[in-house]
Amino acid sequence: MAITAWKDVALSVAALCLAGWAGWVDWRTRRIPNQLTVPALLFGVLANTMAWGWPGTKAALEGAGLGLALLLPFVLLRGLGAGDWKLMGALGALLGPQKFVVVLLGTVFIAGIFAVVQMARARRVKQTLANTVVLMSAFVTFGLRPTKEDITLDNPGLMAQPFGVAAALAMELFFCAQTALRFA
Repeated sequence: MAITAWKDVALSVAALCLAGWAGWVDWRTRRIPNQLTVPALLFGVLANTMAWGWPGTKAALEGAGLGLALLLPFVLLRGLGAGDWKLMGALGALLGPQKFVVVLLGTVFIAGIFAVVQMARARRVKQTLANTVVLMSAFVTFGLRPTKEDITLDNPGLMAQPFGVAAALAMELFFCAQTALRFA
């Protein structure tokens, strides 16, 4: 395996470790601490810089910026936690923009499956769909707050799920697929 492939694998392993650790912490505490995400973001930029030089720095900053920019509206609407947001920025810094988009889409898909299962188990389909319509209308109209105050992460009565676990699963699936393709 060429040196460039090893660099790529090392960065993917770092992202896999970060996502796994964050998923475990999020599962247990429902929080992803800054002590994990902020150093990981800085490490992602530094590691890409050391591996690829200026193009690596640029890719790391683009990946982090993409993750933070795409998910910021959901954080402002209080539909996504700030720790989850920073985790995705750190994963973007480690993976770069192209790989990060795949992991982000996988994370959103897995989180959606989790939400559907949780909603069906709690028998709250109608209420959840109504809340989703309110959140999406606030998002589309650029509202910084939903129109109903009780549809935020601050309401303990609403169903919440650990987004970090979905990110960990998506990163694991991405890593396995990437490894299978590399050695096929």
